[in-house]
Amino acid sequence: MARDQVLPSEIQETALLQLLANSLVLSQTAPYLSCYDVLNLAATSRAFRFLIYHTPQVFRRLDLGNVKTAQFDSDAVDRGGQTWRNVQLDETLTEDDFYSRPLRGIFSNLRRHDILRDVQVLTLDGLSVTAELIHDILIDPTFSVRILSIRDVKNLNERKLQKTLQYACRECRPEGTPRLKGLYVFGPKDPVPEAAPLRESSRSPSPTSPAAVAAAWNTRSQQTLTASLIEEPEAWYSRRGSQFPCRINPDWASTLVACDGIIAFDSVLCTSPRHINSLAWGKVNLDILKAAGSPASALIPHFNVATHSLGGCEGCGSAPEGFTVWGEDIYPEERDTEGRRSSHTSMADIGRFPLLPPPPMHSSTLSAAMCPTGQAVRHRLSYLRKGNQNKARFIPRCFDCIRDRYCAGCNKWWCETCYVGAFAGSSGGHAGLNSGDHVSNPPTITGENDNRDSGPKILDGFCADGKCSLYRSSTDSVTAGSEQPA
Repeated sequence: MARDQVLPSEIQETALLQLLANSLVLSQTAPYLSCYDVLNLAATSRAFRFLIYHTPQVFRRLDLGNVKTAQFDSDAVDRGGQTWRNVQLDETLTEDDFYSRPLRGIFSNLRRHDILRDVQVLTLDGLSVTAELIHDILIDPTFSVRILSIRDVKNLNERKLQKTLQYACRECRPEGTPRLKGLYVFGPKDPVPEAAPLRESSRSPSPTSPAAVAAAWNTRSQQTLTASLIEEPEAWYSRRGSQFPCRINPDWASTLVACDGIIAFDSVLCTSPRHINSLAWGKVNLDILKAAGSPASALIPHFNVATHSLGGCEGCGSAPEGFTVWGEDIYPEERDTEGRRSSHTSMADIGRFPLLPPPPMHSSTLSAAMCPTGQAVRHRLSYLRKGNQNKARFIPRCFDCIRDRYCAGCNKWWCETCYVGAFAGSSGGHAGLNSGDHVSNPPTITGENDNRDSGPKILDGFCADGKCSLYRSSTDSVTAGSEQPA
């Protein structure tokens, strides 16, 4: 057969229909397609329409970030309401109705076609999302969303959203609520891969023909492969240092505490011994740490959201609270005789492990959203694991707890046991405590065993020993060069 010869459309349609009639193939393929491609496929024939609209796995993962009708153009509104020229603005129109109208219209269409109930992973990154809209997603029985992504959204009142989440996770909530189990809100939205140019052919199929759909699928597969080859190191477990480009409002800490064990986020609480949720709470003398650190280190709240992922301490290789290890139980004694975990230990994982971007493609479970690359999704017993070299682990810390003890150039840091602070010489004690010592009466270590630091280890955010001077000088030279006139 010649290269330019194209198979009849009836043969192409039949072959594609037989292939997608396999539920396994369809469920594994649909998440990589946009809504536009899926709806185009459904419009080709009645057989495809029946297959698409009557297979729940097709719309299990729905990404509206690139849907044109979901965009909210505030500039057009300011220029005279071009976007809303068909909307009669009156006194009854609320702020929520105005900013959330594009998404509410889409949800109404999905509800009318009986599709909305099948959506379990919903991505609204970069769109206009209000706190009232998220409240409806939480309580409306027509929604079945388990994992929601609202990163880099517009017109969101974070204070209202925090109150909504705290109310949804109240102790007197109805049984089985909220259905939402995971929320991506802190990190940046996933980068969109550049579209690969399509090769021109002598015969251009119609946009809704099976040939056009197949060509769009090939392009999407090529984009996915390219994105997977250039993706950054995995958050938290592989990428050390700061995990978020923007500062997180401290008020989110109380929301994470209220949602602990119910809703997981793309961050966790800081586990430093300065916070009462830490496993090392009471093992470190906070008075000495406050006296030996900078004045800002004394203003640390009881809870705080972790923003940095750290490896082991440069001195001891660990931390007072230990590592957060994927697959490791904090209550190993609460397994039954057959090794199955209790509901209490399973709920504890929701607050320990962060959601990893991007949202899962082929599952809507929290384990799939939290599981690091190369690790088992299910938690296994300790005697089934082989060695510690393959464990995915990290230490979550907030910036306040690593101030003056973390180097932004090489990601080295010193824990509270190995390094008290920059002014440790005047503190008159050591932060570490034995198991029998009281917090308010720390031991004074003198002589040969005195391991108090004689000087600061961090200056201006970099190592004080000069090992990171090359990194610091390079950044300074770039800054100085940018200020010079052309």
